[in-house]
This record gives sequence, C-alpha cells and structure tokens, in this order.
Amino acid sequence: MSKMLRSDLTRMSVLLVLSSLALAGCSRGMDDLMVYIDEVKARPGGRIEPLPQIQPYETFSYSAGQLRSPFQPDRPQARGPAAGPRPDATRPREYLEQFPLDTLKMAGTVTLGGQTYGLLQTSDGLIHRVLPGQYVGQNEGRITGIGEAGISVEELVADGMGGFFRRPAAIGVRE
Repeated sequence: MSKMLRSDLTRMSVLLVLSSLALAGCSRGMDDLMVYIDEVKARPGGRIEPLPQIQPYETFSYSAGQLRSPFQPDRPQARGPAAGPRPDATRPREYLEQFPLDTLKMAGTVTLGGQTYGLLQTSDGLIHRVLPGQYVGQNEGRITGIGEAGISVEELVADGMGGFFRRPAAIGVRE
C-alpha cells in the first residue's frame, strides 16, 4: 500500500474511534431521566376545572339620542366670528410681547415726574419700565393698572369657537 493510502486509513480509523466514543458518551446519563419520566407518568391525573359559563351578550338600547351630542358646543354660537373683542393684527408688536406672561417678574415701581412706572424683569435679566396701556405677554395682554403689589393685565384669549374673550391676569412681585 502506498504511504498516502495508509495515512488516509489511519485518519479514518481515528475518526471512527472518536465518533464511537462521542456516541457512547451521549447515551450515558439517560437512565435517571427515564426513571423520572416513568415516575411522572405514574402519578394520578389531576382534576381539570370546567370552563366558566359564558354569559349571553345583552344588547344596550341608547335612549339619549335626542339629547345634545357631547362633541358639539353646549350652546349654539349666537355671535359671528367678527363679533366681540378681536386681536388687532395691524398694531405693531412691543418688545415685552415676546415673553410668556408667567416668565415676567415685577421688580418694583418707580415714580418719575408724577407718573408711576412698573418695573418688569424679563427672563434674560433686563428690567423694563411699563405704563398702563402697554402690551405684555403672548396673549395680547394689556396693562390695566400698576400697584405696589403687582401689575394688572387683561389678556385676549381664544374661546375655541372662533371668538375671543378678555381674561384678567396679574404679574406679582417675586423674590
């Protein structure tokens, strides 16, 4: 026999011995598993609870069909969209209208020449003098009064039905 054929036969015999050892190793240890399976099968079966009775569906008669839908306004809109207060789109915007009202802080008041000014501090730390009639905040807020304890503002807020209403607000002194 040639040298190459012998080496192939040697390799084949080694491979055959290794594979038989691997198969022999897999078959060991199965005895305890088989005993456990037989033990479980020998146990008496448990009682299975019956499925619950399914109740028949009861139909529901909707009797409030003649009432107002909850998705409609509770009262018809008596006024047209042009009635009532409206924002003035032609009015030039003032500097303090870019800040939300809740970010403005009253820093105090000052009287100059018989006129009382309110001092408002913005979120960037600057202090501005304001008078009644000036606009502040993002909802067309107009200053209506200045006192020692705060600045009164009247905002123009959308009512959700195409109109607007006036809402009082205040900017107080914060520490």
